Amino acid sequence: MLMADTGSEPGAGHTPVMLDRIAELLAPALAAPGAVLVDGTLGLGGHAAALLDAHPRMRLVGVDRDTAALERSRARLAPYADRVEFAHAEYDDVPEVLDGLGRTEVQAVLLDLGVSSPQLDESERGFAYSHEAPLDMRMDRTQRRTAADVVNTYSVAELTRVLRDYGEERFAGRIAQAVARRRAAEPIDSTRVLAELVRDAIPAATRRTGGNPAKRTFQALRIEVNAELDILSRALPAAVERLAVEGRIAVLSYHSLEDRITKRALGALATDTTPAGLPVPLPEHSPQLRLLTRGAESPTDQENEANPRAASARLRAAERIRRP
Repeated sequence: MLMADTGSEPGAGHTPVMLDRIAELLAPALAAPGAVLVDGTLGLGGHAAALLDAHPRMRLVGVDRDTAALERSRARLAPYADRVEFAHAEYDDVPEVLDGLGRTEVQAVLLDLGVSSPQLDESERGFAYSHEAPLDMRMDRTQRRTAADVVNTYSVAELTRVLRDYGEERFAGRIAQAVARRRAAEPIDSTRVLAELVRDAIPAATRRTGGNPAKRTFQALRIEVNAELDILSRALPAAVERLAVEGRIAVLSYHSLEDRITKRALGALATDTTPAGLPVPLPEHSPQLRLLTRGAESPTDQENEANPRAASARLRAAERIRRP
């Protein structure tokens, strides 16, 4: 069993989600000398450190959009510095990152989606509705658009769409109207103000169940600010394209929208597309991927007890069996 780091280096004590299962799924692809793993969402480097330790001949390309995360992971992965290359980029830019490194293909790709623990825990980042902070939510703080920009400049119709589609918020229209009334008096630039506004916009009976009523709104704004679903939709086929035959990809999702995109993207490439009515399958239409998980796998009860943030995780993985 791979163990999470517990030392004094940056990120120590952070428990990577479903670490043992991810290590098991990726191990066959990482066993060969010189195997390359792309961690497209490096974060604190927890998964990466464990895999580098388990595979002494493996090389890592660590990608993250968050410059603070890259600084921390660079310090955490210092013992493996001669086997690691870092890149500040979105994970749909992996092909360009690999081109810049002179690599045409890799043996494994890992995507651990969603917001990272430091982004949640550092109140000034504005991701958490439980802290008073500027309404920011940028994973990449070099970009300009913030959650405050979305809340204060989107039309009621646009804001309703974001809350409905990305937060699956059934009171999206009521919340958008409440936002419009409040911002007409003064800009909304605080997480506390927005959380209170959402709570007041939702019927009292609904507020009594289902946790904090602002959760879905904050999720929707975070997805919009960071273009998370658009990036994921582009990233999955791009990552598979760079996988060597027998290479593997593992994707951790944390809400149904991410998991749905992952399921469709991997499933499409794992399906024979021979036109109906032909007597035999056509080789050029045979599947490019073999699914390694039956549906989406969830953390064990023991892991959920030890790491409550793992509870919503869903893992899918696939192996490359053919190039187009």
